[in-house]
Amino acid sequence: MDIDDVRTLLQKFQEGYIARNPENLPWFMDLFGPDDTLEVIGTNAVTPGDDEWCRGRAATQALIESDWRYWGDIRFDVAGANIATQGEVAWLSTTGTVTDVIPYSDRYEGYLAYVADTLEEEGVKPKEAMLDIIRLGNDILAGLQLPERCVWPFRFTAVAVKSGGVWRFQQMQYSFATTRSPDVRHS
Repeated sequence: MDIDDVRTLLQKFQEGYIARNPENLPWFMDLFGPDDTLEVIGTNAVTPGDDEWCRGRAATQALIESDWRYWGDIRFDVAGANIATQGEVAWLSTTGTVTDVIPYSDRYEGYLAYVADTLEEEGVKPKEAMLDIIRLGNDILAGLQLPERCVWPFRFTAVAVKSGGVWRFQQMQYSFATTRSPDVRHS
C-alpha cells in the first residue's frame, strides 16, 4: 500500500509539471515536507544553497516556478519508477525526459549574447574565457545539425517521508548524464 501511495505522490508531482500553472504552486508545495530539511537539487546544481541546489520551501518553490515557466515539457516514468519503503521513509528512482523546441535563431542569438557577457566579465582569465566560448560554440554547431526539437533524458531520485499518514517529498535530485568533459573542474 505504501508503495502505491508514493507512486500516487509522484503522479501528482507529474500532474503539476504537466499543468505548469504558477497559480497551483500553493497546492503543489503541499507535496513537500517541512522547510528545515527540504532539499531539491536541479540539473545545474553545483554548490549547496546556490542556484539550483535548493534548501527550504522558498528556494524550492522558486526553482519549480522557473521550471514551469522556462524549462521544456517534463515527463517522468511514473509507472516504471523503482520505489522502496522502510517504515516512514520511501526512496524512488526513475527516468524522465525534457522536450523543448529551440529555434536555430535563438541558439545563435543566445550564443552571441553569451560571448558578449563572457568578454565583459571582470576577473576571467583570457584563456578561460576563450575556452568557454569555443566549447559552447562547438556544442551549438554540433546541435545545429539536429532538429530544433530537443529531447534530453534525465534521471530523477527522491526521498519521501510519511508524517501524519501523508507522504511528502523531502529530498530530490534531477540529473543529466554527462557525455563530455565536466562543466566544472576544481583543482
